Amino acid sequence: MKRVGRRYRPQRVDEHYDVIVIGSGIGGLANAALLSRLGRRVCVLEQHYTAGGFTHTYERNGYEWDVGVHYIGEVHKPYSPLRRIFDVISDGQLQWAQMDDTYDRIIIGGERYDFRVGREQFADDLKARFPEEADAIDRYVDLVVRVAGSMRNFFTGQALSPGMNWLYRLIRDQRVPKECTMTVREVLESLTQNQQLIGVLTGQWGDYGMPPAEATFLMHASVAKHYFSGGCYPVGGSWKIADTIVPVIRASGGEVFTYAEVAEILVEKGAATGVRMADGHVIHAGRVVSSAGARNTFEKLLPEAERGRLGVSDKMQSVRPSASHICLYAGFKGTAEELGLPRTNLWVYPSAEHEQNLARFEADQNQPLPLVYISFPSAKDPDWINHYPDKSTVEVISLGPYAWFEQWRETTWNQRGDDYDSFKTQLSDRLLEALFEQMPQLRDALDYFELSTPLSTEWFNFYDQGEIYGLDHDPERFRQRWLHPVTPVKNLYLTGQDVVTAGVGGALMGGVLTTGAMLGLQQRKLWQLLKDWQPPAGDDPHRLQSKPA
Repeated sequence: MKRVGRRYRPQRVDEHYDVIVIGSGIGGLANAALLSRLGRRVCVLEQHYTAGGFTHTYERNGYEWDVGVHYIGEVHKPYSPLRRIFDVISDGQLQWAQMDDTYDRIIIGGERYDFRVGREQFADDLKARFPEEADAIDRYVDLVVRVAGSMRNFFTGQALSPGMNWLYRLIRDQRVPKECTMTVREVLESLTQNQQLIGVLTGQWGDYGMPPAEATFLMHASVAKHYFSGGCYPVGGSWKIADTIVPVIRASGGEVFTYAEVAEILVEKGAATGVRMADGHVIHAGRVVSSAGARNTFEKLLPEAERGRLGVSDKMQSVRPSASHICLYAGFKGTAEELGLPRTNLWVYPSAEHEQNLARFEADQNQPLPLVYISFPSAKDPDWINHYPDKSTVEVISLGPYAWFEQWRETTWNQRGDDYDSFKTQLSDRLLEALFEQMPQLRDALDYFELSTPLSTEWFNFYDQGEIYGLDHDPERFRQRWLHPVTPVKNLYLTGQDVVTAGVGGALMGGVLTTGAMLGLQQRKLWQLLKDWQPPAGDDPHRLQSKPA
């Protein structure tokens, strides 16, 4: 089993660090690594058995699956912002492999629409299918590029102090398109009334967990633009993300501890001074950063007196947790080549009416699955065959409302009872049939499978609604003034996807902005670090694994 980090023991932890980071998701790791690069001693505390958050992998019965990293865009470009950040925090050790030219295939009611690399190719393919909508498609692509390009202006204030951020927000709305805080459906229906086309254009809505009528267009545009140039996958699997970052943290005298559950953030005279662990041990630090999510931070980790002083309950009423999911992890006998597995993601929908599909499913679990996402990690990773010869893996994901599983909330993982196991079997069978409908050659090669539910996410990741994207990305969330790296508690900071947007890229940028906010007037050192970094001697900064033959 691949484990990243050092197992926590009180005697292994120093009494004081410059910074404590709670949680080892990519936002927390990025923040810790950047601070380490700038000379801080950072202690990262992760309650799970391995570091990485949703970037970790797990092994079972001779197979390995990622749990959250299915593809990342733009990192094949050596000087893209995301690639540069990953290079700096991993010291250039993290490698990437490109997926197929068709990175996403949208399947609606049996009709297939390919999203291919390049915005021009993307537009041309859609025009071939919807020739009467050529103008709307062009305007859509232009708007996606423009809105996604405005994200820097939209989030610049996050790297400023709360006071400066408040002033910045007064002028921000004049610097970003009005579509940023409109819903996806509002924007798209201003371009076209063709509902099939709208259904195709929003075929990646599972990447942020909200249907078009609810999600903000800023979130949609950031995802769509992110993948216009294709998708990539970490060579060696997604666990390599954390594995290559941890040495950078250690190089400055810091450490990443696992099995390290934080019970409480210590606050004295309105300032964070450290943490109390679940075993009662106290660790002190000049600053504390929480990558555990806004809800966990403010509702669980802060002392009750601080919650009352800050009016936490009122603030939490204005946001809601994101979607929860079910995921089937399946293992097959045979290589990806033998089984004909693509390096393309499949998005399968019963119809283009995404909102109606979801509403029917939430009301009645026997209705068609509103979304099925299929990923082929063993095909995407060129290093897979070196570690798992003659084996392949597939992940099949759909939405799973937390309310369906709440009756088993107080039970223990892997001991939830026969009725729970029976329910999982029913869901597993449905996901397998959805897979075999698209890939019938896999039916006879199936060797092993198991299902993850929202309770699995709650158990391993401490999200009490099984949410996978932090807070929902609706327009109201982006109007919040309190979701900021600098919290009202002195020396306490927030990072991760709740600071910016969902996904690995969003959480990564959250780590960067939190670092900038912590540096204050010295944040130019951060931007200089990102600008000046050079790969270790002998390393190729343009290194990118070619697609496997």
